[in-house]
Amino acid sequence: MLGHQLVVVSDAHVDHGSDIEPLLTFFEAVPTLGDCLLINGDLFEFWFSYHRVIPRTGFLVAASLAMLRRKMPIIMTGGNHDRWGHSFWREDAKIEFSPGEVGFRVGPWSILAAHGDGLTEMSRTASVTHSIITHPFTARAFGWLHPDAGLWLVDRLGGHLADNTNHPTALLRAEARQVAWAANRLSADPALDLLILSHTHRPCLVEPVPGRRLLNPGAWVEGRRYAVVSAAGAELRQFEAQ
Repeated sequence: MLGHQLVVVSDAHVDHGSDIEPLLTFFEAVPTLGDCLLINGDLFEFWFSYHRVIPRTGFLVAASLAMLRRKMPIIMTGGNHDRWGHSFWREDAKIEFSPGEVGFRVGPWSILAAHGDGLTEMSRTASVTHSIITHPFTARAFGWLHPDAGLWLVDRLGGHLADNTNHPTALLRAEARQVAWAANRLSADPALDLLILSHTHRPCLVEPVPGRRLLNPGAWVEGRRYAVVSAAGAELRQFEAQ
């Protein structure tokens, strides 16, 4: 069992222009909010762990998480912007990392967490892009590039890493498709109590199957959103530094 009160955050999309101070303050506050942490993908706008270096823009955030890991268990899933963690998170930061989905228990909850990309994409372009960026050869080829060249390329192509539409109607459709997918997954696996997905940036807490829930914490980058799961239930929250 991971713990008794889980803090969930995702979609911070940290890049070289981000104001990371609120996020660092949040990580400092996490031990007062729960006893374990799930980072459910897209913590960074882009992340790639080379064998000997990591992106400079992620250094302070990664260091903060490594320090927090000394106080509590942390699980991280990869998102469509940052699933190329190689061994850095596990070996250097001592954080359990999965590029895909991960199952665990918190208190009475049997939980499955995944970022959610590739599950409900509505456009063929997004589906094809997902297939390309998750292929093992793509990560291997990118690793052959000098980091400066690789990150320069990402800066030029970053807008194509995902289906980035922000149209309200499209976002509503994406949320509805995610709920429908969750209902099918929960129905297919009676052992699951809680499914945690992110990716749509839409905060959501529903029961697609009676007594069993889907949680999407929403996006940290849009309103400093996060969630907490405990024996009492799940709750959507917004962080306000004291």
